[in-house]
Amino acid sequence: MSVAVGTADRVLGTVQTVSRHRVAGPASVFVGVAAAGTLVWFADPTTPGGIIPPCPTNALLHINCPGCGASRAVYCLLHGDLGGALHYNAVGVVALAFLAVAFVTYTVGLWRGRRVRGWQQWRYTPVTVLVVTLVWFLIRNIPISPFDSLKV
Repeated sequence: MSVAVGTADRVLGTVQTVSRHRVAGPASVFVGVAAAGTLVWFADPTTPGGIIPPCPTNALLHINCPGCGASRAVYCLLHGDLGGALHYNAVGVVALAFLAVAFVTYTVGLWRGRRVRGWQQWRYTPVTVLVVTLVWFLIRNIPISPFDSLKV
């Protein structure tokens, strides 16, 4: 057990060191996002039966979770189709915009040598994100018009 804890501590320490580096931190995030984007670009989640598996919540319970359609929305964004991305997961597209702003504030903070306060440090951000996610989950599963058009 202590060997596993020691290994986990070393890995966590390495991750923290990289995340605080002025170049390596943003570069590692950028590489990870580029790799995920490349996978989505070539996997084409808009075509059924691809290598990206379907949402387990939708497959098992036949309801849309808040993330349903996110990979298809990213695929549409990568191809310049904002309307298609909003159709698949509008809240996910807005969340990606907020994550892009968070990445910029993180990078600027590293380059300036001091933390830049972003939207994620606001007092009510966690509650707001939770409420928006729950409302999105409920609204997109209402089986009457106009809400049934939000199903993907």
